[in-house]
Amino acid sequence: MTFGGSQHIHEECGIFGICSQAPRDVAGLAYYALYALQHRGQESAGIVVNDGGIFSSYKDVGLVGDIFTSDVLDKLGQGEIAVGHVRYATTGADNIANVQPVVINHHKGQLALAHNGNLTNTSALRKELEEKGMIFHSTTDSEVIAYIIVQERLRCGSIEAAVSAAMDRIEGAYSLVISSPAKLIAARDEFGFRPLCYGTMPDGSIAFASESCALDSIGATLVRDLKPGEIAIVEDGHLRFDTAHCGKRSRRMCAFEYVYFARPDSIVDGTNISRARQRAGEYLAQEHPVDADVVIGVPDSGLDAAIGYSRVSGIPFVLGFTKNKYIGRTFISPGQENREAGVNIKLNPIREAVEGKRVVLIDDSIVRGTTSRRIAEQLWAAGAKEIHMRISAPPFVAPCYYGTDVDDTKGLIAVSHTVEEIARLIKVTSLGYLSRERLVLLTGKDEGFCTACFGGEYPTAIAGNIGKNRFDTPRPRKLNKLQNRKEGEE
Repeated sequence: MTFGGSQHIHEECGIFGICSQAPRDVAGLAYYALYALQHRGQESAGIVVNDGGIFSSYKDVGLVGDIFTSDVLDKLGQGEIAVGHVRYATTGADNIANVQPVVINHHKGQLALAHNGNLTNTSALRKELEEKGMIFHSTTDSEVIAYIIVQERLRCGSIEAAVSAAMDRIEGAYSLVISSPAKLIAARDEFGFRPLCYGTMPDGSIAFASESCALDSIGATLVRDLKPGEIAIVEDGHLRFDTAHCGKRSRRMCAFEYVYFARPDSIVDGTNISRARQRAGEYLAQEHPVDADVVIGVPDSGLDAAIGYSRVSGIPFVLGFTKNKYIGRTFISPGQENREAGVNIKLNPIREAVEGKRVVLIDDSIVRGTTSRRIAEQLWAAGAKEIHMRISAPPFVAPCYYGTDVDDTKGLIAVSHTVEEIARLIKVTSLGYLSRERLVLLTGKDEGFCTACFGGEYPTAIAGNIGKNRFDTPRPRKLNKLQNRKEGEE
């Protein structure tokens, strides 16, 4: 029996913004930051540079390193502000019209917006805007957010007041970086579903990013994450905050950021991701002990959890796989046949590490089971005596509506099978998942998490069709790239 789709839940997006007091190569800094955030989205990328109110943008489908050649970065030129985005299509199909940042002209200036997350009231807002004559060029909820902010800007005295007013209308998950002609704005939704941090550079530049690894890549020092509901405003080199929306909701950070999404060297809401994953492995060893000879992890997100499992169980940790560094994540492969074959290209067992041994195999998740089964088959072929699979997250049993790719239960193996049945289907000796009770302890702090996809309650109301492709219609892929426009000051 096979299950279509990939092993892993797909990431949402990665966002970045930087503001300098004087013109500099902000496009180059955005390039390095987006490269560091590439794991959060591999379908498309874009950068908008603001040089004294002149907005230059370049965006395309593909990987950061392929899109932004030296010629492209030179054409973007220097500026005081840059906004960047890498995307995986959680809402709207993968085509050039949906590539971010979103750029909108209005009579008070121009706006460039990058968004990570997913709204839950997009359909109602889009209908409202269309009835007022708005014309949409994409099928993303990010464009809806941009229009709402522009609508508020036309009746507010500042861009930050417009963002605050928009936050009263939009619902769901959103971390935002926004450039107006004169300011850089960052905002995080009132639940704090998605991460957003900021840091400073030696020359006084201020940068915002989905993860601290992006700040590291440009030599910025992490200060902290934005609080849920917080708005940050950078103007004339000075940073200030609007906290009017803070404390209105209980914190609900996506727990899967700690399990899989974030890079292990990132610090998210004050927690080192590598340490959180090691803690998951420690909990797994306590909840699902087994007699075995070695512990191995599926690269990359399973390695830290494997180290934690080994530490508590006393079973030696060894490298069980070699990873091809020149192939993307499994889900990028088009078509099921290619996707399954890609597993063999991406990972290869180290026979000496597993042959004749009872193996504890650690991975971050089982979505549909296809990749897990093929990894197990590889280990059996390499001579493993037993395979005890341990998963550092609970089973996926419900859709996520806050910025990931699981927007229905179709194909989720845990919805229709017991743990014992899944173990047989993926061909392992035994199987154990991390419990939801332990999952929410991964940060070592008493914090609120969203665990809706693992069977928890949804923090927000869910109404109507909010699936990934709800607004999509077939359209050609038109690569309309570099644009330069000049607008008035804010």
